[in-house]
Amino acid sequence: MTLDVLYFAWVRERIGLPRERIETDAATVADLVEELRAREDRYAAAFADLAALRVAVDQDLTSFDAPLGAAREVAFFPPMTGG
Repeated sequence: MTLDVLYFAWVRERIGLPRERIETDAATVADLVEELRAREDRYAAAFADLAALRVAVDQDLTSFDAPLGAAREVAFFPPMTGG
């Protein structure tokens, strides 16, 4: 499947891209993360601590064990706080 993967805040800074389109066979978000980690050190650094990240699939906040199914977009970002 083809996915648009979006990176925000320090995730974008570590990877060096705001978004990319990738081909993947990942069944879950966690599988996708493992594929990304294996690409290069910059991805491994960005995804080193999943507790410091949130994920949305097709703009719905979800967990890393969520299935990708027919998803078109996955976004990774740090937790946000209110003020």
